[in-house]
Amino acid sequence: MTVQSTPTPDAAFAAAPNAGAANPLRTHYTVILAIALCHFINDVMQSVLSASYPVMRDEFGLSFTQIGLMSLAFMGTASVLQPLVGVITDKRPFPQSLTLGMGSTMLGLLLLAKAPNYPLLLAGAALIGIGSAVFHPEASRVARAAAGRRFGTAQSLFQVGGNAGHAAGPLLAAFIVVPLGRPSVAWFAVLAMIGMTILSQVGRWYANQERNKRKAAPVTGNGLPRRRIVITISLLAILVFTKNAYLASISAYYTFFLIERFELGTQAAQLMLFLFLASSAAGVIIGGLVGDRIGTRAVIWVSILGVLPFSLALPHVDLFWTGVMTVFIGVILSSAFPAIIVFAQELVPGRVGLIAGVFFGMAFGIGGMAAAGLGVLGDIYGIDFVYQLCAFLPALGIFAIFLPRLSHD
Repeated sequence: MTVQSTPTPDAAFAAAPNAGAANPLRTHYTVILAIALCHFINDVMQSVLSASYPVMRDEFGLSFTQIGLMSLAFMGTASVLQPLVGVITDKRPFPQSLTLGMGSTMLGLLLLAKAPNYPLLLAGAALIGIGSAVFHPEASRVARAAAGRRFGTAQSLFQVGGNAGHAAGPLLAAFIVVPLGRPSVAWFAVLAMIGMTILSQVGRWYANQERNKRKAAPVTGNGLPRRRIVITISLLAILVFTKNAYLASISAYYTFFLIERFELGTQAAQLMLFLFLASSAAGVIIGGLVGDRIGTRAVIWVSILGVLPFSLALPHVDLFWTGVMTVFIGVILSSAFPAIIVFAQELVPGRVGLIAGVFFGMAFGIGGMAAAGLGVLGDIYGIDFVYQLCAFLPALGIFAIFLPRLSHD
């Protein structure tokens, strides 16, 4: 009798490239889910940073401006480095860079847990930003390599891991960091070690894909003139600004808004933030699936401009309707980013790392600058004013009308 052994994870990753070489249109869901899980781990650790701001404020007596500068240290570092990582790895792919990036994030968490002063808190935030700078463009490239023809689905599954991580971070912070204090942030380094183990196997899979790449069909253009491509990328940048500047107002200051406006406790405010971030995760999945069916342009158009009525209502409703508004805002607004990434990658074929690096970097940079600027406004005019001002940002979604129709749209 022949005994059949159960394939190990290593064997599953090792077998995938051969199947991919035989059928380049196959969607490798094992790889996509693995990279999505690591995105979850990466973004849990990121969101623990922002979710721990109230604890750090109480311990160090931080102002909103100092909190905004921590967000800028994290997001600004990621913003500057991500396009650079994308350009370099487009020319010289380095699959194991994913593991090294996760290691940087782990070191940042340990520093945040043990830092005795504010400058070292900034350094810990910057190390987390470096980890994100390496992770996002390379992980997005892996997701596209494993997508087959389901680019929107693959990108949304990859991104929903991150959104789920952002959602889980405040929840974990509410029940771990808030009651146990800042040193408990170090416990999240265990997640980083798990992520590094998975990413080492993903790196091996992608290295095999790169060796088979020369057998694939050559990359073709999309028929648009260079000037139109540049204009379109600029329009997408405006839409990313709209989305991420508004999201920065929620990710960095939503808990303070709820505490000041409705006199909630820190844990209750963190649970409300979890509600928003969980709805954002659902929006990412919806955006990718719908984009594969009706086209990315339509998703971008509806997503950003469609959130305007809810953002305008948010600063003026009671606690119950604040929760309802934030769910709608999370679902609708977050559906845009997978569509934007896929749309931009179709505009500039063959430059997957550059596009992912530019747009993820742009998202982090805009979020960091917005968080810092909104922190200053919050200190001067109050957090309620910040939300009334940001409510009008989704109106810039009107620029989506100028996006060209691509062949799949």
